[in-house]
Amino acid sequence: MTCLLLASHMEHLSDELLVESYYKACELDLSKEFIALIEKEIKRRSLTHKIRQTS
Repeated sequence: MTCLLLASHMEHLSDELLVESYYKACELDLSKEFIALIEKEIKRRSLTHKIRQTS
């Protein structure tokens, strides 16, 4: 349930803040599920060129 709530709020983030959030989540070694949600939103926005592929 929490992940669905987070995913619905991610669309309100600017592109820049979304990418920054991705890097910070990776740096802090947050849950893989959370990072996957950020990656999904990055892909949805066609911003994958702004992140390094980590997998």
